[in-house]
Amino acid sequence: MYDCIIVGAGVAGAVCARKLAEEKRKKVLVIERRDHIGGNCYDEPDEFGVLIHNYGPHIFHTGMEEVFAFFSRFTEWYLFGHEVVAKVNDSLIPVPFNLNTLHMVYEKEKADRLEKKLIETYGEGSRVPIMKLRESEDNDIREIARYVYENVFLRYTMKQWGQKPEEISPEVTGRVPVIISRDNRYFADKYQGVPKNGFTPMFARMLDHENITVCLHTDCKDLLTMEEGEELRILYKGEPYHGDVIYTGALDELFDCRYGRLPYRSLDFQFEHYDKDSYQGHSVVNYTVSEEFTRITEFKFLTGQKDAQGTTIVKEYPFSYTGAAGEIPYYAILDKENEALYQKYKALVSGNHKFHLLGRLAEYKYYNIDIMAKKALELAEQI
Repeated sequence: MYDCIIVGAGVAGAVCARKLAEEKRKKVLVIERRDHIGGNCYDEPDEFGVLIHNYGPHIFHTGMEEVFAFFSRFTEWYLFGHEVVAKVNDSLIPVPFNLNTLHMVYEKEKADRLEKKLIETYGEGSRVPIMKLRESEDNDIREIARYVYENVFLRYTMKQWGQKPEEISPEVTGRVPVIISRDNRYFADKYQGVPKNGFTPMFARMLDHENITVCLHTDCKDLLTMEEGEELRILYKGEPYHGDVIYTGALDELFDCRYGRLPYRSLDFQFEHYDKDSYQGHSVVNYTVSEEFTRITEFKFLTGQKDAQGTTIVKEYPFSYTGAAGEIPYYAILDKENEALYQKYKALVSGNHKFHLLGRLAEYKYYNIDIMAKKALELAEQI
């Protein structure tokens, strides 16, 4: 009945489903364990009418024209340059640390001298990972690195990952640079923003196609069976299935964690509503030296919403994912040991060329929305 079965209705699954159904004229079944579409991008109005992101703030940003054009078919945009500040003692400073931050931290003469040295050393507009700055032989640059490391990076990273920074993959630390410019935007991409009416309506339009069937609140293992042997055989409702399966869920959990659970960091979101126009005056404030939570998001500054009374915020408390009911795996902990464990699970499905792994969980990697969409479009084209 179905040419393709997709497990997961998040970014990867929804984008892949639409292209397969529309351009390839495939009959597609999308199986989703949760009771909603959109994955972790899911948003909805809370009881006070404030549009919130239930699984933490999500900002779409990209420089890829084809990805922006694809999403723009299903939504209008609220575009803005996303800015983040960090609360360091009594000050709010722009992050990532940039030349504006430099002049807030140091007195003018010293800041001018340090700015000149940074530009001469790394080039104006460059993004330099904090660990690279720490390795500099120049005392002034190491002083800047020490300030950023201790006040912006160290405690925040330990809260977020539950590890010392030196234990974390360079793929992660590279996402926390010092920016040699006066651009306060968190991202440098051409397009930045959120869907004008929310992520959920965008994905609803994406999945609204005659060739797409969406089955919510259903565990894929209730419909799909994996028979292992020389080649992995897939059964759908007990019958051999010969179409393509795109799996976007946690690969270890598909096989009941037989080799052990892949480590992830999870998040506990604490939502609070206040009967006033603004709580913090910014969309996102990172708490880099204090508090048990990592950041506070104030949604009205993120979505541009004007028609709600009061304001809703969310505080994020990281913890180690255990697989307990209600926990969600958000961030893969990338190191050689965990990658080796992942490869053991990947080997279980590698014998079937019609079983495709796609997404953060299925590939045990970190992807932004645009990169994930690009990979989904490429996979659908390949199929």
